[in-house]
Amino acid sequence: MGWLAISGIIIGILIVLILLLILDFELGLKKYIKTAAVRTYPKRSSSMDIIASGPELFELMFADIKAATTQIYTLFYIVKDDDFSRSFLALLEQKAKQGLEVKLLVDYIGGHKIDKGALKKAQDAGVRFEFCNRPYFPYFFFSLQQRNHRKITVIDGKIGYLGGYNVGKEYIDDKPKLSPWRDYHLRMEGEGVEDLHQEFLIDWKRSSKQKDDYRHPDFSVMPKGSTEHMHFPSEGVRMEEELCRLLRETKQSLYIGTPYFIPTKKVFKEVLSAMDRGVTLKVIVPEKADHPLVKEASYPYLWEVIKRGALVHQFLNGFYHAKVLIIDGKMCDIGTANFDRRSFLLNNEMNCFIYDPVFIGRVMEVMDKDMGDSHQLTFDELKQLRKKAVLKEALAKSIQTLL
Repeated sequence: MGWLAISGIIIGILIVLILLLILDFELGLKKYIKTAAVRTYPKRSSSMDIIASGPELFELMFADIKAATTQIYTLFYIVKDDDFSRSFLALLEQKAKQGLEVKLLVDYIGGHKIDKGALKKAQDAGVRFEFCNRPYFPYFFFSLQQRNHRKITVIDGKIGYLGGYNVGKEYIDDKPKLSPWRDYHLRMEGEGVEDLHQEFLIDWKRSSKQKDDYRHPDFSVMPKGSTEHMHFPSEGVRMEEELCRLLRETKQSLYIGTPYFIPTKKVFKEVLSAMDRGVTLKVIVPEKADHPLVKEASYPYLWEVIKRGALVHQFLNGFYHAKVLIIDGKMCDIGTANFDRRSFLLNNEMNCFIYDPVFIGRVMEVMDKDMGDSHQLTFDELKQLRKKAVLKEALAKSIQTLL
């Protein structure tokens, strides 16, 4: 058999494999959409802070964990195999030894590098651990793509954390290539903590086969705060629809901060419609990329909004990983969902819609600072970037739902 025939067989096998993966994904998604749970939470009032520095965030979080007296629930998309991650596991181990109920939930793919030795020590001390969103058959490829991207921590049922930071040395600015890591995380006390607690337990019970005793805090005595908000969980079936609704109601201004500007067709149509109505659009994206092809995938979308007058800021002072949306200065969305197809259509996410103008003003101050640490991308600059990345952009377009 000649090389030409062998090459033809190999190409044929690859085509069949690709078609099988596409079929797996499409059938898995179709079945999942029919069965996906839809949860809603009421508007709450909490005391809330925004934290945009990894070292500051984990100093606060570790202090809260050290002061915990009854219960620690924590869920991250990523926990790494490095000294910082080991210190996190050691702290949970210490609290379990003190008799606290400690549960750690980590995404199966995002947490595959977790230090197994440090994890076992923590489990031996009483830390309950589970991987969530394990791949399953018959839709293995689809389930491999559907990640639990939430980052939720609840301490004693009184303090809650939600946002974009994971556990690893890069998130505390200890990885030169991506440092400083810029992200937004919320710390809250008050009514909203109950919803974070509930969302964690939903993910835990779905992932765990362990028979656990749960210590349920008395949320009836939770104090009200000054920041009105509503938690918004999504599992690949709600985020796109809700975002389209919000964009249709936008009248004056739209701020978007995201590491990946790769919206769905429906969402992007609403962005362009808003701009055609006279809405001012400002976007912050990173200048550097943490994954292949994500920058190139964003170019066609940035091209269209810059043509319409949007101000696109490329963050230069480290890596920008925040997930934020501000509409008309009256509504702010901070959480775990990126402005991309994976977050809108696949991942398990948790966002917080905030309605307090004072708090939104603080978020806008943070974004204004980040825009000051950025370079405004011009149409001509983007034109040159696209010329140099024609093949990459074409490849990125073909797989943009998975980026």
